[in-house]
Amino acid sequence: MKPNYHYQDVAETYLFSNIAKKVSAYVAEHPDKNVFRLGIGDVTLPLAPAVIKAMHEAVDEMSKKETFKGYGPEQGYAFLRESIQAYYARRGIQLALDEIFVSDGAKSDCGNILDLFDTDNSVLVPDPVYPVYVDTNVMAGRKISYMQATAENGFLPMPDESLKADIIYICSPNNPTGASYNKTQLKAWVDFAIQNDSVILYDAAYECFVETDAVRSIFEIEGARNCAIELCSFSKTAGFTGTRCGYTIVPCELVRGGMSLRKMWLRRQTTKFNGVSYIVQKGAAAVFSEEGEKQIKENLAYYKENAKLIANCMDECGIAYTGGKNSPYIWLQCPSGMTSWEFFDYLLNEIQVVGTPGSGFGKNGEGFFRLTSFGSRETTLEACDRLKKLLKK
Repeated sequence: MKPNYHYQDVAETYLFSNIAKKVSAYVAEHPDKNVFRLGIGDVTLPLAPAVIKAMHEAVDEMSKKETFKGYGPEQGYAFLRESIQAYYARRGIQLALDEIFVSDGAKSDCGNILDLFDTDNSVLVPDPVYPVYVDTNVMAGRKISYMQATAENGFLPMPDESLKADIIYICSPNNPTGASYNKTQLKAWVDFAIQNDSVILYDAAYECFVETDAVRSIFEIEGARNCAIELCSFSKTAGFTGTRCGYTIVPCELVRGGMSLRKMWLRRQTTKFNGVSYIVQKGAAAVFSEEGEKQIKENLAYYKENAKLIANCMDECGIAYTGGKNSPYIWLQCPSGMTSWEFFDYLLNEIQVVGTPGSGFGKNGEGFFRLTSFGSRETTLEACDRLKKLLKK
């Protein structure tokens, strides 16, 4: 028996595990200090009333023989896929029902979707990058190249002939930088993928934060159905981080090597996945109801206001940043030439504010720092007040 030796090439601990250990050690040494967490991208508001109502009704159904549900369809119940289909249609994007696959979250699908691709395929990811894109491919032994996202290009790298790859990862609005592509920029990526017979894995987990001319779905772009798979999540849209539900869209037109990737994904899911629970799917469908959408928008407005508060704080402190608009993340430049982890320690020890060191997202993240708007309003206001007092000195 041989283990998968590629696991030796993955960092032993996940970025956020390292942060949690540092914070836990600090709290143990300073039990009298309150720590203000603006680091990990977890939500804090409860699920919307419409979602809770739908879940309660589903629980009641499960208590009666006449309405009890056992195994559901691996692709997701039709009622949820129809609600997702209608959500896209309201934005002018037409999807076939069998192109929509319900899952337990975008993070899971980011790793699982790789089952469709040979390990000889080359991979292109941005740097800085959401660590899951890199680690899942390292575990499979694929060759990874990096497109350079820097302050000079607004953290939005564009296609380059030197960057040819079989699989291209794009996250917009981006995690961690908060930068968002517009239609012209994404059209260039779609054309590049078609020209090079590549497949774009488009992470749209933060599409609900878009307010300007940035793109919410890759399928707004002409030609994308021939080269892209879209992964999305209810985690940030509707606060399902603890409930777990997402979806992936694989167009019928997406064919490589004579094989339909949609049919392959269906086969993969029916073999390796038993589907998301009926109760969770009922709650997810309520997200796109008229009442649910209204309540969800109120929650999103809360996080957007938090992002605005942090962005305004950076403006007052004279610190350069991206994000804060179209994104729940504020990606700021560490002051005084500090490294990312030096700034992390500085904030934790001086004002008990926790963020995420940019170097954890790649070499181009060194010297940068990520704050999130998913904290409570009280936490955000107090953290901003402390940041101003510290950084305006």
